Amino acid sequence: QVQLVESGGGLVQPGGSLRLSCAASGSIFSIYDMGWYRQAPGKQRELVAVITIGGTTNYADSVKGRFTISRDNAKNTVYLQMNSLKPEDTAVYYCNADLKTSRVAIRYVYWGQGTQVTVSS
Repeated sequence: QVQLVESGGGLVQPGGSLRLSCAASGSIFSIYDMGWYRQAPGKQRELVAVITIGGTTNYADSVKGRFTISRDNAKNTVYLQMNSLKPEDTAVYYCNADLKTSRVAIRYVYWGQGTQVTVSS
């Protein structure tokens, strides 16, 4: 059993900052890619940022230069530092992790339950 638990969401004014965390726990052998996605009301879920096991990162054009993804492999945790937030960043943010639960298991992508981020004055 694997769980991903996000934290750090909330209400922030435009131009403000938030830091999201997502901790994976349970039967984990190895975690490969970890990422953040978001879904605004009436829109499809979209990629925000992803980080590989080696630390290579990729960002959506809309957040480049404002958001930073990082991970702590010892803690099985991925972070999203969000700066210069805009109202259009308002969404439910989900983390995911591409992982194996044992040496012989296949890779599978697990998702967190989501955390609300609201940017408003």
